[in-house]
Amino acid sequence: MNQITVTGMVLAVTPVGEYDRRVVILTKERGKVAAFARGSRKPSSALVGVTAPFSFGEFSIYEGRTSYTLMSASISNYFSELRSDMEGAYYGFYFLDLANYYAKEGNDETELLKLLYQTLRALRSPKLPNRLVRCIYELKCVSIGGEAPQVFECIKCADKERKRVFSVRKGGVLCTECMHEASDGVKLLPSTLYTMQYIISSKIERLYSFVVTREVLVELEMIVKKYLEEYVEKKFKSSEILEAIVQLGTG
Repeated sequence: MNQITVTGMVLAVTPVGEYDRRVVILTKERGKVAAFARGSRKPSSALVGVTAPFSFGEFSIYEGRTSYTLMSASISNYFSELRSDMEGAYYGFYFLDLANYYAKEGNDETELLKLLYQTLRALRSPKLPNRLVRCIYELKCVSIGGEAPQVFECIKCADKERKRVFSVRKGGVLCTECMHEASDGVKLLPSTLYTMQYIISSKIERLYSFVVTREVLVELEMIVKKYLEEYVEKKFKSSEILEAIVQLGTG
């Protein structure tokens, strides 16, 4: 076997047998890795704390012929403040699930890991609404996953000057000459379209540096939600719970 050290974050944890866990880690070096944490459910195990979701740091794993085994970890950030905030925690769990959906084994997932880390940090900012953080994360996540909408030019004729509508089914914007191609075309505020362009094109370090008006946020939420419903082929339990919690908070 070959022992390696990877930098990453725990995305999901599943009990195995009486004392073990199966841990899914999003790593910079190996993409998504599933490793067995032997004895990690024993109270005396050194792996008890390091196998919790959100744990970020360095993980020492053995690479076997068919599986990985987690041996030890040095955690630099547990994001423990999320555990005391139910709404923030479920935003976080949903973000982990979406990262788990897009991450691939053996792939270079440096950008996705960076996005996830910066997004969890953004959840702690009192200046940023969680709803905006979610929209930014979702749109950037699908962009990193290669499924970003075309928001810079007409997807039919590549025109950049004429006014445009957004079509979820067509996967982007259509100009006034081509909008008849889409029955679901929606006119967006210029600021909403600019916000989408900024999210898709900006470096991750600059993503959480702005706020938007309520009108723009409502439009952005509507478009991003419909886009994910169309192109993400999975329903997440964490998302359903989050929606219920948010509704209770606004009810």
